[in-house]
Amino acid sequence: MATTGLDLALVDTVLRLLTMGGQIMIIAVLLTSRTRWDLKISLLGVLISSMAYLINSSITLAPPFPWRRAVDFLSISTTVWAWIFAHQLFERRIAKPLLIAVPILLTILWIIAVNMPDKQWFTFYAIRFLSLALVVQLIIIALSGRADDLIEKRRLIRMFLPIFVGLEVGGVLTYELFFGPTDNIPAVSAANATLILILVLGAGMAVLTADGDLFAKLARDKQPVRPVLILSPSETVLHDKLIKAMAEGQYREPSLTIATLASKLDTQEHRLRALINKQLGHRNFSSFLNGYRINEAKEKLSDRAHVDLPILTIAMDLGYGSLAPFNRAFRSETGQTPSDFRKAAIDQN
Repeated sequence: MATTGLDLALVDTVLRLLTMGGQIMIIAVLLTSRTRWDLKISLLGVLISSMAYLINSSITLAPPFPWRRAVDFLSISTTVWAWIFAHQLFERRIAKPLLIAVPILLTILWIIAVNMPDKQWFTFYAIRFLSLALVVQLIIIALSGRADDLIEKRRLIRMFLPIFVGLEVGGVLTYELFFGPTDNIPAVSAANATLILILVLGAGMAVLTADGDLFAKLARDKQPVRPVLILSPSETVLHDKLIKAMAEGQYREPSLTIATLASKLDTQEHRLRALINKQLGHRNFSSFLNGYRINEAKEKLSDRAHVDLPILTIAMDLGYGSLAPFNRAFRSETGQTPSDFRKAAIDQN
């Protein structure tokens, strides 16, 4: 029995060293890549903090005492970095108060754990509940935005990332909430290391094979269609059908999805996604629709004949389900609220 424990501990150590070697390789590639800076920083945070976790939760790799606290702090920050990275990769804005509050709360909990040993039971559970909440939100934003996403490689990430993150991070956090740390059971620790190795291999493939669309610098599209297009014959036919449908006001349909639009145009969904992404330059379907919707909104808001038309009515007529998403889309496209835009346009006219 002791020999089995020793063998599992050795397997666990080898798996962790292999994983850290892979992480170092990804870091080297990432530092020399053209990945946009926000993604580069958050992914580096994920890689470095997860390396700290591999050391901190290991049966055999525990660092000497002067470094142990720094490694421990980096270790518990892994889920925060993963949460930030997911928002940036999937182009979902984090509310500034939340972005500030989460790291501060985690730091306070860690300081209490270090300086008040009698409170460690509280901080142990509080840190893991907070981390689990971040993992749950990461999974939600990955899955909820998949239908709107036009970048095929990112759509694959949205499908597989929740599975592996849910199994590994969510599984470990749930286990620790019920049974305590994983580093005191060699079999559980080795299983944990195996799942982390799979995650790192997947991340390595994504970074090494990443194209410009996935990690490219973001640009706000101000035109619904690019001025110069190089289309194949089949793309030309589909493009013409798409432009005709938009000219007829198809974009005004409430809750319009790319699947619904593809069906109306009698084409395959992946062909329509590729056309709108690769040729028209939109990274998600809502951006494509907003280009048309906001252009019409600007026309109505600038028209003196519609000066008393409520902004909510304009939003609903354009296919928005409520005022809030219309206001966000309008401000994103124009840098102004609809009310401010109307006032400036009417005063100018």
